[in-house]
Amino acid sequence: MTARMKNPAMVLPDAMKGIQHLLGAVRQGGVSQELLELVHLRASQINGCSTCVYGGVASAKKAGLSDDRLHMVAAWQEAPFFSDAERAALALTEAATRLADHSGKAVPDEIWDAAADHFDEKELAAIILMVATTNLFNRLNTTVEEPAGTTWG
Repeated sequence: MTARMKNPAMVLPDAMKGIQHLLGAVRQGGVSQELLELVHLRASQINGCSTCVYGGVASAKKAGLSDDRLHMVAAWQEAPFFSDAERAALALTEAATRLADHSGKAVPDEIWDAAADHFDEKELAAIILMVATTNLFNRLNTTVEEPAGTTWG
């Protein structure tokens, strides 16, 4: 399978620079790389982005995620492998990714409150920006049909 076109973030070089700066800021938020990888992988699973799921698994392994945890991200609510803080971040990830699936508030108060109980403002900012950036990558990749295993830059 080949992509429909070169990835838009590569066609417009300033776009990739902006994305890289955004990811650099996320890493300054005080959230562990392991948790950021969980967030990235879960959003990518929801969006059906094979490129990001494929790359997310590799990145998660590099960050130290165990196979048990990695295999259970899609079923995190039923799996015993995640802390309360990770569960709160994954719930926030799902709500912020599935914006149109909610009536009323896109991110319900109970999900927000649970995340805010575990993370300070800077950490929440990093998680939210990671979710948003992942959703951007997912939309780029699925639109141009970027094949899994593709690396950028």
